[in-house]
Amino acid sequence: MNLELNGKVAVVAGASRGIGLYIARSLAAEGCRLLICSRSAEAIGQAEESLKTDGADVASIALDIAESGAGEQLAEAVSNAFGRVDIYVGNAGGNRRKDFVDTTETDWHEMMSQNFHSHANCSRAMIPLMRDAGGGAITFISSIFGREAGGAGLSIYNTTKSALISLAKIMAIELGKDSIRVNTVAPGSIRWPGGSWDKRCISDPEAMAEFVSSNLPMGRFGSAEEVADVVCFLSSARASWISGACLNVDGVQSKSLI
Repeated sequence: MNLELNGKVAVVAGASRGIGLYIARSLAAEGCRLLICSRSAEAIGQAEESLKTDGADVASIALDIAESGAGEQLAEAVSNAFGRVDIYVGNAGGNRRKDFVDTTETDWHEMMSQNFHSHANCSRAMIPLMRDAGGGAITFISSIFGREAGGAGLSIYNTTKSALISLAKIMAIELGKDSIRVNTVAPGSIRWPGGSWDKRCISDPEAMAEFVSSNLPMGRFGSAEEVADVVCFLSSARASWISGACLNVDGVQSKSLI
């Protein structure tokens, strides 16, 4: 299937490693030109060089998208590099696991900034450029724990990931007239080299085998490539009638019916 992404310009936030880097690779393989960003200048520089080695047309910027004004900086960077933007993928995020009564105002402020405000601000800055381009696609990386309860200790994570799904739905309604589609992807437990699940599998294979048996009906962890492929599809013209949706990529790990 031709996704018709050749020559499109994509901004991928949180692209120095993990799912974000795999998304950047998949978009580049489909012919997208890329602006990638992350907080670490060294890490994003290494990611840029890796992508260029694979033949990608890519620029990078070291930027903490949770900081004030980051959206405007990102929009300026992609305008300077490529003159337009067609795709924004908001992948950056984190977690702070605590019982709710032990969370602090600082915890909530920092995680809301990192997981929610950052993508709201950056995607808002992309909209004028997408309008100029005649449309576009915005995809936020949420989680299955944005769709259903993740359990004790995840009050902040659940809240922020749910907020992204809600934001995308309202954005999709408002931006439909501009041919800008907005969706979320909800990964389950994804293993990639050097990631948290990978480290746990190496350090405690018996416990992880039990986790897989109890939680993953397909008998394995998901891969970052599988998440990236869904993002590529949602970013493409082949998904032209999909907006305001949240797609699970979880191998039936989640239990929600909606």
